[in-house]
Amino acid sequence: MAGGGRGRLGGLILALETSCDDTCAAVIDGPRILSNVVSSQAAFHERYGGVVPEIASRHHLELINAVVAAALEQAGASLPEVEAVAVTQGPGLIGALMVGLSTAKALAAAQRRPLVPVDHLHGHVAANYLQPDPLEPPFLCLIASGGHTLLAGVRDHAGFEVIGQTLDDAAGEAFDKGARLLGLGYPGGPAIQRAAEDGDAEAFDFPVAMSGKGLDFSFSGVKTALVYRVRDLAANEIEGRRADLAASYQRAIVDQLLAKLRRAAQSGGWRAIALGGGVAANTELRERTQALCDELGLPLKLVPISLCTDNAAMIASAARFTKPIPYPDYLDFDAFATDGRPLRAA
Repeated sequence: MAGGGRGRLGGLILALETSCDDTCAAVIDGPRILSNVVSSQAAFHERYGGVVPEIASRHHLELINAVVAAALEQAGASLPEVEAVAVTQGPGLIGALMVGLSTAKALAAAQRRPLVPVDHLHGHVAANYLQPDPLEPPFLCLIASGGHTLLAGVRDHAGFEVIGQTLDDAAGEAFDKGARLLGLGYPGGPAIQRAAEDGDAEAFDFPVAMSGKGLDFSFSGVKTALVYRVRDLAANEIEGRRADLAASYQRAIVDQLLAKLRRAAQSGGWRAIALGGGVAANTELRERTQALCDELGLPLKLVPISLCTDNAAMIASAARFTKPIPYPDYLDFDAFATDGRPLRAA
């Protein structure tokens, strides 16, 4: 049972995820992933240095049917065998979300199946419930991505409590903007990590905001500091010290994430720590979080990289612990683009 006595949704679950620029579909059976298909649009957005919402929505329209068909085929399942259809309700880009939601409603209605709306952030938490080695609550989860950075206190499967969050920019956004300033391309996180491998993380002193009290984050200051640093360097200096700039900038972002994670882990009585979101794929963050857990005597759950970035298996996993909407009650159901809604499933 999850949370306040809710039963887990059983059988095959087909899930769709289109909150940003990846078109995703997956099929799970309990905690077991039968398929997890992701069609990335990164190459289309690279020229712009970030995701263009209108382009993302149009590509979702072109790709969604083929991605769903591939997920069912890889799972060895047919649509009539699916017990429920899950979909990301938000937060995210509203046009992109509407493509996934409309498709999910159509697929569910065609079979008179229930629809399960899932909070995208609950999905990142619920990635930890999938095989191998599903993690059981309670645990502390750091979610860091291009759109979100927060500390989630997970007491049961049904949802989570936000105990700290960014007050301005997300960590992933800081990586993207930093990579653009340094001419490293998109997506920014992997680009900065590659450049940082040959750099000295102590070469430049970037600020670690809000390193004192509290559990909230702020990344606008470190971005501004990089703007000024690049402005003050000559073009040939930037070229020669790009790796050092990348390493130092990455270190400042990870330092803040680890400082808040340490403070939260020491004050909440958690049994384990987990990471989620695209920034959780960062090697320095993973290694330093492991060192922190070793120091504190806490187990660390690191899901595969494929479950850190946006994917539909995590949405299906969250759906197991979310109340489904029966047919036809969901036909006028809508998506939401921003935060400001309950983070615990109703």
